[in-house]
Amino acid sequence: MIIEPAQRVANVQEYYFSRNNRRLDDLRSKGVDVINLGIGSPDMPPPANVINTLAEAAAQPNAHGYQSYVGIPALREGYAEWYNRSYGVQLDPKTEILPLIGSKEGIFHISMAFLNPGDGVLVPDPGYPTYSSVSNLVGAKVYKYKLYEHINWQPDFDELEKLDLSGVKLMWINYPNMPTGAPATMELYQKIVDFGRKHNILICNDNPYSFILHKEPISLLSIPGAKDVAIELNSMSKAHNMAGWRFGMAASNADIINVVLRVKSNMDSGVFKPMQLAAVEALKLDKEWFADLNAKYRERQQSAFAIMEALGCSFDKNQGGLFVWARVPDKYKNGEELSDKVLFGTGVFITPGFIFGSQGDRFIRISLCAKVEVFNEALARIKKLEL
Repeated sequence: MIIEPAQRVANVQEYYFSRNNRRLDDLRSKGVDVINLGIGSPDMPPPANVINTLAEAAAQPNAHGYQSYVGIPALREGYAEWYNRSYGVQLDPKTEILPLIGSKEGIFHISMAFLNPGDGVLVPDPGYPTYSSVSNLVGAKVYKYKLYEHINWQPDFDELEKLDLSGVKLMWINYPNMPTGAPATMELYQKIVDFGRKHNILICNDNPYSFILHKEPISLLSIPGAKDVAIELNSMSKAHNMAGWRFGMAASNADIINVVLRVKSNMDSGVFKPMQLAAVEALKLDKEWFADLNAKYRERQQSAFAIMEALGCSFDKNQGGLFVWARVPDKYKNGEELSDKVLFGTGVFITPGFIFGSQGDRFIRISLCAKVEVFNEALARIKKLEL
């Protein structure tokens, strides 16, 4: 007997990095010493006091029950203080913040909460593949809008205005941008908020990279009135070295947050309280922590730049975030060709840009989540490769 899967599954593929891990495992089974410079999974731990808080709280006999769907008050207050201190944005911890099990969860919950089958969704190209896959899962219609290298990976608003936006209900943006590392500006954020208000489109900003190799973190919610038309996702995965902990948040006005909560409260039963208490400690981290973290990433970034130069790629040395994004030489058909040549010639995996959309076809991306010694080994192998 064959049980037919739901039609919605036909519209999505398994996540690229999930499929790619099997390819890398196959190479390892054949004796290849694979260096994976692909996914952005921080390899450094959070501070010792954060880990100690988790361990001490977990040892308490009354700490193991179900938790609130909206997180403990201290966590929501911690997020509110973090936003005020970091971005100058004031949020009501009782009504305008919703803790999440990572911001990736939030992408699904927001889509479930606001999109009917057939509703239009504006998705950036290049952009995080999950925006499209989740939109497809809920039966929405994806409209890709291009980000352009010559304007620092921003959208062309004249081009956007020429689209038929009558059926568009939601727009995904992601600044600081992944995969390109381009930062936002307040001018860009103002244009996006104005665009959302003009066309009655909910703007969703995915903002987990603002503390990594950027001079000053900024938030879409800094724009006056942004909460009327926008929701922002943030995460502790990158800047706090807590990717596996799965801590994220959504922030907007109380009405939007309540709609998302109606979905989320039917999908999980809260987060382990000791982890929440540890996250509260992590949210108190000061500028010294981020300065030290960025010093390490800056050293790694220079190593990644050296690899890109050895491959003959061109790139913007002012880019930030957890990756290095670079254009491949013209002699290669696309980024995938160069990525495969490096992988099968040296055992070093570098992400091909096509997975982020057609605008990424001629690009490759290196994650900074590896020690400098690993980058040096990768560079030594690549220098031996005939390119």
